[in-house]
This record gives sequence, structure tokens and C-alpha cells, in this order.
Amino acid sequence: MSDQIIGTTAADIADSVRDLRDRGVLVAGSPLPPVRELATSLGVNRNTAVAAYRQLAQAGIVLSRGRAGTVITGHESVAQEGYASDTVLRDVGTGNPDPRLIPDPSQALATVAGRPVLYGEPVIDRGLDEWAREWIAQDLDPLDFRITVTSGAVDAVERLLAQALMRDDAVALEDPCFLASIHTVRLGGYRAVPVPVDEEGMTVEGLRAALDAGIRAVICTPRAQNPTGASLTPARAAALRAVLADHPYVLIIEDDHFSLLAQRPYETLIGPRHRRFALVRSVSKFLGPDMCLAIAATDATTHERLAMRLSPGTTWVSHLLQRLTLTQLTDESVVARIGAAREHYASQNAAFAARLDEHGLACAPTEGLSLWLELPKPARLVAERLMRRGWLARTGDDFALDERADPSHHLRLTVHDLSDDDAATLVADLVAATR
Repeated sequence: MSDQIIGTTAADIADSVRDLRDRGVLVAGSPLPPVRELATSLGVNRNTAVAAYRQLAQAGIVLSRGRAGTVITGHESVAQEGYASDTVLRDVGTGNPDPRLIPDPSQALATVAGRPVLYGEPVIDRGLDEWAREWIAQDLDPLDFRITVTSGAVDAVERLLAQALMRDDAVALEDPCFLASIHTVRLGGYRAVPVPVDEEGMTVEGLRAALDAGIRAVICTPRAQNPTGASLTPARAAALRAVLADHPYVLIIEDDHFSLLAQRPYETLIGPRHRRFALVRSVSKFLGPDMCLAIAATDATTHERLAMRLSPGTTWVSHLLQRLTLTQLTDESVVARIGAAREHYASQNAAFAARLDEHGLACAPTEGLSLWLELPKPARLVAERLMRRGWLARTGDDFALDERADPSHHLRLTVHDLSDDDAATLVADLVAATR
């Protein structure tokens, strides 16, 4: 295969591989030559071949499998959130909210259709802007911030990175990491720098190492980190702010996706003199994933750059959706329903974790829609055994940033919607699968 790849620069080599894939010469699973072999055949420095493969990996075209080599990716190579398609198994790896706990928007929909919005008008509904400022001010005061509305948290993160970074810039990501963040960084052509996560959140040494590696942005989940469920403690947040104090222009993006469902208070990496920041809060976990709306509170400069990417008439978020969001979030019955959902997720996860503990499988009932279960055996082995018992679980391997890492010993389990009988059966099957 190396004789068909051409080029003397990293960009040319990457373009050659992309062309071979587009013409069908390379298909999903096709192996690429080792870096040293490719460099020799092309007469280029080994670092040039490494850079070419890195560009291809960041674009999602190839996948490095460590000692197993580098291959062309297929759709099956990219893990996705949500329900698995084409399976008869009971899916407990979805990460979905319980649809029974999502407020019905029918009544609110009847009230939001008013005067039509035309080209050139403000992109943010005035009422939502005022409500969001009051909500965010409870956590970001005395910082000076501006409000932007985007089509969900992933859209916000993508736009934030695009306005601040260039291709191949380094971005610090939590490891293990939320799947959407992995995809966003990879497809944007940025270089992911993993920062380990423990029970208190992103580690101080990990962030310090990432800053030494030259990161220009850091994406952090302050509460209910996906997949681990970890939330920043006050001490950890203070230590991370101290590390970032010497890097005020590194863009901090906090994805506080669990906001209104969280039981723990919000802690932040954003220090009082930090110059580039964004606190992003979507409504998908409590109003439903189809409510593609997020509120981003940013510094003034970042706000101005985002405004250039949210021009009226082309990339704004529908004012009907903004009004619907505001109507629901200011409805006492909806707020009460969100509160009930908060208690439900916490109690259901705690009850399942207690069942696991009773059977010798320790599991901390952290925040979030799922549990992060540590296993005595490799997770893929346990998941395969669970499949034979009718369950589909998601292993920690999907969330690992370092593809050369050892096999994961964790499962992410979404169990808040299981009946007592189903929960008991799953625990029994988990115990059997780990023997």
C-alpha cells in the first residue's frame, strides 16, 4: 500500500490517503503502512509521516490501534451516545434521560407563537437573555460576562473552539471523556491532550502537564462528568484555578450539562482575573435532547467572536425555541418536575449502587444519568458476557482518549429507568459476568 501513497509534506501525504479512500482503494479497516516504512518509501523524515497520520486521525479518517497499526475508519469506529440501533438486547448504556420525566411542552407551545422575527433582528430573545443573566450571575459574579444562545452544548463548544484555535492547536480534555467532546476536537483538526479525572474531577498534575504541552483551551465538566459522574470539589477547583492563574488567555470551556439536575453546588475553574472563558449550560438533560438549546456565558471578547458566527438570518437559534425554553423554565409546574427528576436520578442510582455493594461490586453513586462501575476484569469481557444474558452495556474503552491505553475495567451503566425486578436481574448478571 505504501507505493500508492505519495507526498513529501504531511499535508500532501494526508491528502493522498484521503484521495485513496475517496476512490475506494482504501476502505474501512484497510491497514496503513507503519510510520517508519512509509517514511522510508517516500524519502521523508519520520516526523513528517507521524504528522500526516496525526492529521488523518484528527479528521476521523484513520484510527490508531497501537501495536495493531493504523487503519481506515468506518462508521463503526466512532462511538455514539444514545440508544444502540438494530439490537434486541436491553440497552443500559444509553446515557439518556428518562422520557417520563421530561416536561410535556404542549401547553407552552400554544403560548410562544407571537410576532414573527425578521432578518437583522437581535439573535437572542430578550426575555431569555434577561432570565439567563440572572441564572448565570448566581455563579459567575463578579465576573463581567455576556450571554450567547447556541443550538445545544456541542454546537457551543464547536463554535468556541473555532473562534479561538487553529488546526493542530492543543486542547485539554478530560480522560475518560464525553464522546461528543472527542468527536468535536477530532473533526476540528485539534490535538487532544488527555487530563486524568479522579473522584474530585480533573487532576491538578494532569492540567499542569497539559499547560506545559502548550494547550490553548481546556474543556471541563464541573458536575456529573460524563462518563465518571465526578464533580469538582471546592478544594480541587481552587487548586485548578491556581494553576490556571498564570495562563489567563487559555480558553476555559465549562460544560455544566447537568446544571438544574445537579445536587452538588457549582464549582469553577474560572478565576476572577481569567480573560477567556465560557460557561455552557444546555437544557437537554431536563427539557429533553430535542430541545437543542444552550446558554453560553462568556467574556466580552469571546462573545464578540461568537456573534460573528451567529449572524441574523443564517445561524441563529429559532426564537420560537428560545421562547419555548423560557416559558417552560419560568413555569412553576415544570420547575417542580425538574426537581422531581433530580431526586429520581439520585435515588435510583444510589439504590442500584447499594445493590452492587451488597454483592461485592463497589460503586459510588455519583451525579449524572449513569453509574461508573469499576470491574475486576476487563470491561469488554464483562460486556460480552452480559450480552449473552440479554444486556447491552457500554465499556470505558469508548471514552478513552489514549487509544494505546490498557483495556478499560469500567462500565457506564444507565439504570435509572429499570424496575426493581430488572435492577435485581442486572445486578445478578453483573456478578455472574465478573466471576
